[in-house]
Amino acid sequence: MRKTLSMAVAVVGFLMAVSPVRAHHAFAAEYDAKKQVRLEGVVTQMEWINPHAWIHIDVTGPDGKVTSWMVEGGSPNILLRRGFNKGSLEKGQKITVDGFQAKDGSNRANGSNITYPDGKKLFLGSSGTGAPVDPGPGK
Repeated sequence: MRKTLSMAVAVVGFLMAVSPVRAHHAFAAEYDAKKQVRLEGVVTQMEWINPHAWIHIDVTGPDGKVTSWMVEGGSPNILLRRGFNKGSLEKGQKITVDGFQAKDGSNRANGSNITYPDGKKLFLGSSGTGAPVDPGPGK
């Protein structure tokens, strides 16, 4: 009896521990690989949060209208290993982001690359999510 109870508690504990892992979404659940976007704008905020970092940018359209976008990147740990740090993107900095728009058409994107005005590029995406590797400029 005691052994069965211990085993049941262990199984329930294990199931509770892995359920948040299953909740993590794949690229295809939220983003459309056929909706490539190139966003040229100004950084308004950088959120270094798990499980994914978020970059907020204001994009000025040809008509002069400013649209705010949220761009999802890899985890802070992955971004740090790729050369990002908390000073890599400062408020007011101009950047270009290549990525893929949300399936629902909202102003959210899964970022692939960031290009700085000097041409320096950083890979923003996270591997293993099903996201296309690199949309390339204008593709």
